[in-house]
Amino acid sequence: MRSVRATDFVRNFAQIQHDIRREAIAVTSHGRTTGVLISPDDYAELESLRAKARQSLRVENLPDDVVRGLRETAMDRRHSSLNDLMDE
Repeated sequence: MRSVRATDFVRNFAQIQHDIRREAIAVTSHGRTTGVLISPDDYAELESLRAKARQSLRVENLPDDVVRGLRETAMDRRHSSLNDLMDE
């Protein structure tokens, strides 16, 4: 990701508007990133991913093959000591 200083961002905003279609641009001030400018398409994708991350899944809504896979999953033997915690 390319970065620009805040003063250059202000001076070259018109060019940066065009550049964000190719890549995100970090805006820095005093050596620290203060923001990132991204294209509208990238922003829409980010918002879509955020929405999906917030969705909760109910077991009854999962496909049968996923539920079956979860039931058949076994923990690696290296973690078998954790089984004792389940028995308490």
